[in-house]
Amino acid sequence: MMPSQNIRPKMFLLTIFFAAALSIGLLGTGVQADEYDLCGDNDEFTADFLIDDCQFKNVGVNPYFILTPGYQKILELEEEERSIETVLCETKTINFDDRQIHTRVYEERAQEWEEGEDGEPGEWVTVEISRNWFAICKKTNDVYYFGEWSRDCEEGFDENDECEDESNEGSWEAGVDGAMPGIMMPGTFLLGARYFQEYAPPNAVDRGENAAMGLDVEVPAGSWSGCVQIYDTNPAEGECGEDDAKTYCYGVGLVQDQDMQLVEYGFAGCNNYLPEEDDEEE
Repeated sequence: MMPSQNIRPKMFLLTIFFAAALSIGLLGTGVQADEYDLCGDNDEFTADFLIDDCQFKNVGVNPYFILTPGYQKILELEEEERSIETVLCETKTINFDDRQIHTRVYEERAQEWEEGEDGEPGEWVTVEISRNWFAICKKTNDVYYFGEWSRDCEEGFDENDECEDESNEGSWEAGVDGAMPGIMMPGTFLLGARYFQEYAPPNAVDRGENAAMGLDVEVPAGSWSGCVQIYDTNPAEGECGEDDAKTYCYGVGLVQDQDMQLVEYGFAGCNNYLPEEDDEEE
């Protein structure tokens, strides 16, 4: 019975594909919205996730995304740009679809190198502070993105994080003005999957495409194998290709963001953290 030897692996692969597709909603409907589709392919990226099936937790570990309070990473392109990313002790309650979802605050500080004048040493200047809100679906281990409070300061924030001419243009919140949660990192990494990470048209519509897996990566902070790569595209600004590639490694998270590489990671401490906090109230 030679045919049966071929059928079994095919059926096994089909089962894996279906489970992974279900995990991130690939069997849902595509998105059609020409007004923020400069790339012309939004209908190939899903925004129809199975969120009704999820109970959420704001502490946990996805294979490629760490949501443990106090965890911190620093990515850097020497004397050009730097990103300091910290999982804060704080939570943010999102009111979405008649539910209260307690998300974890994930802070990103984007910094630029400023050369010193008259022989003075240079310094890093913070030009953007974003407080992102994430939670993990207990059923699928997908990391959902529920919005962010973004603060941009072209001239740089002062030592008190204040700015005279601050912009909040990139801010959005799921459940407000029709915004929906997106997926930042799937619980099952399905090669070729395409999905919206942010879904708050017309401005916050970043998308992810699972582009590669099984990568060997070496950066200043260490070496890892079995890493994955995601293309982060923005159809509202016509960023459609492979320019914004992000690489994630198992148990660490983001290790390379375009030219920035992970230079340091670990735990920065977290005061007043209550690990038994309820994750959701219906």
